[in-house]
Amino acid sequence: MSSLPAFDPFSDEYFDDPYDLYRRMRDEVPVFFSEQYGFWALFRYEDVCQAHKEWQTFSSSHGVDLSTLSKPPELIRQLQSIIMLDPPEHDRLRALVSRAFTPRAVSALEPMIEQVISGLLDQCDEGGFDAVADFSGPFPVEIISRMLGVPEPDRQRIRHWLDAMLHREPGHMDPTPEGMGAALETVAYFLDLIADKRKHPGDDMISRLIEVEVDRGDGSTTRLDDDEIAGFAALLGGAGAETVTKLVGNAVVLFARNPSEWQKVLNDPGKIPGAVEETLRFWPPSQYQGRFSVRPSEYSGVVVPEGHPTILVTGSATRDERFYERPDSFDIDRPPSLALGFGYGIHSCLGAALARMESRIAIEQLALRWPKYEVDEDGCRRVHMSNVAGYARVPLRRPA
Repeated sequence: MSSLPAFDPFSDEYFDDPYDLYRRMRDEVPVFFSEQYGFWALFRYEDVCQAHKEWQTFSSSHGVDLSTLSKPPELIRQLQSIIMLDPPEHDRLRALVSRAFTPRAVSALEPMIEQVISGLLDQCDEGGFDAVADFSGPFPVEIISRMLGVPEPDRQRIRHWLDAMLHREPGHMDPTPEGMGAALETVAYFLDLIADKRKHPGDDMISRLIEVEVDRGDGSTTRLDDDEIAGFAALLGGAGAETVTKLVGNAVVLFARNPSEWQKVLNDPGKIPGAVEETLRFWPPSQYQGRFSVRPSEYSGVVVPEGHPTILVTGSATRDERFYERPDSFDIDRPPSLALGFGYGIHSCLGAALARMESRIAIEQLALRWPKYEVDEDGCRRVHMSNVAGYARVPLRRPA
């Protein structure tokens, strides 16, 4: 009799291809406790969706990945990040930046996004290039950095700092020393930038955050302090860079492996939004969301006790046979469903509409310029990151 499977989010199996393991977890241990790391994990679609809605049970205020969830809560409070807050404080602060991501506001960005993406592809070698290092890595951080007001020479530095912060060595929950140094550099950079914006405001998000006032919930209204603004900037810069970078890189590989789906895109560009959603489902860039259990709850017949980190494994939920037909088939004509890949509930991704637009335009431009391409699978390299999955390198070339 085979033993029950175990889930280790710091293993090579997780970093490289966890989907067979996810299937076993859903079937055999849908609610799992890790003796090694001390966390609980939910793997089935229904359980993950329900847990996202129950913020009173699964708090974000202790952190959102296993590293931050292992730290003292008072330290997490100092990080000043909106994704590490619960209502009502979360709701008040989210409202301050949500206006930058309304459908109208995002739609107005389309010409700028097209310019950035086209400009990068203009610089790529006609014979072949790296779809991540040369393309999907640079353009998302360029776009969100422009919105924030980061000067042009500094924009790519933010991406490299973030990559270092998210990198994990096998078996290690926390960032490397280089990653911790990058986190300090990021905060110091944004604090310096905020100080400069206070003296020289511009037409950008950081300048606007300096001016807004926030209801503190106790009858007082104050402006944001520098640490709060830096927390917003670091979060938006990071989320705005990583998600689209991984989504577009994943799409390039998936289309190379599924040429009939790529042909659908070439025949009808109107199918590209569906292709973005299917890529997000098939290989979600955010593989899990971390929470902290503050009261007992039951999922799939198992009680998750209070007082433990709990991870909601999106990467497994979006392949659950109990919800999706043919979940392991990449099908861009799949009927629409809840987009768990951008989160769900109160912490659903604020920039989801922007990420969708960037990804759509990137695939449109690739289809126009590279209707036929091959991926060098031997040259592909996956990232080894805490809760982010995708590629660091995807070499592509024109067919011989």
